[in-house]
Parts: sequence; C-alpha cells; structure tokens
Amino acid sequence: MTMEVLKRLISVDEYHKMAEIGILKPDDRLELINGEIFEMTPIGSKHAAIVDHLAMKMNQLLSGQVIVRIQNPLRLGVTNEPEPDISILTYRSDFYASAHPVPADVLAIIEVSNASIKFDREVKAPLYAIHGIPEYWIIDLENNRVEVFSNVKEGTYSKTKLYLPGEEISLIDKKFAVNDVFILG
Repeated sequence: MTMEVLKRLISVDEYHKMAEIGILKPDDRLELINGEIFEMTPIGSKHAAIVDHLAMKMNQLLSGQVIVRIQNPLRLGVTNEPEPDISILTYRSDFYASAHPVPADVLAIIEVSNASIKFDREVKAPLYAIHGIPEYWIIDLENNRVEVFSNVKEGTYSKTKLYLPGEEISLIDKKFAVNDVFILG
C-alpha cells in the first residue's frame, strides 16, 4: 500500500501567531509564500543602496500619488505574506495603518535580485500574477538589467520586457532611467 505524504501549510494568521508567541524571532528575515516559510537571502550593500536610491527616486517622481514601501509585508490571500523590496501602492491617507496592503492596493512590485533571481522568477512572478499585481520588476544585479513583467491574463504575466542601461522604463506615466536604477549615472 502506497501512502502519500502531505505537507502541512500554514496561513498568514498562523504565521503571525508564531511570531507573537516567539517561535519566529523579530530579527528573522522570513516570508510566507504559498503556506511555506522561506528565509530571505541577506541584503548586500549594493542591493540596499539600489533599493534606497530607487525608493527615493520614486518618492520624488510620484510624490503624493502613491505610497512607496520598502521591505514591508503584503497580504496576498490566506497563505501568502511576501515582503518585496519595493511596493508601489495606491495612496491612502492612513498609509495602511489599519491592515497590510492587499492585491487591489498594489500598482507594482520591485525585487532586487542576485542570489534569489531564480526564486524571484519562478516562485514570486507566478505568485504576483495569480494575485493580479499589474506590474512586477526584477532588478537583475548580475546582468545589470531590469525585467518587467506585465499584462496579467488568466493568472500569468503575458508580457515580459528587458531593459538595459541607456534605456528608460515607464511606471505610472513617469520615466525611470535604467542607469538610475543601477546608480550608474
């Protein structure tokens, strides 16, 4: 007789309870993806600089139109609470104090990737598409390029475009130079 081994996935509420009772520590860098807890890769200095610089640029260009969040949770259904490097959210006067943003609040998500690029492409891109996130950027540190996923159709991104230094990317009718993304110019 063959017996199938099943995984026990956890919900966002259970994940929060684990933190409340001390199973998960405040300094743990974790994300809940599809009911599983993943340890996030360490943030290197270049990664941190790009996140900070891009957030500053977006705040300058989109001031008062959106909320730019850095490495904070998004509630994507019952079993997902990722913490993207940058989330571009619909503006709300309470800055989401009452609850973490949900898919309908998200205009775009940006991940800065090096060691995590395969995970960001193969796990996070489908997750964001399934939840209807309109645009997802992967900033590829190894290859100095930006991959932009857009045009969600039936839970997948139907359009992917690569941007290289010297080119510009549009987001919410504003242009961002790829050179600025990589702090090249």
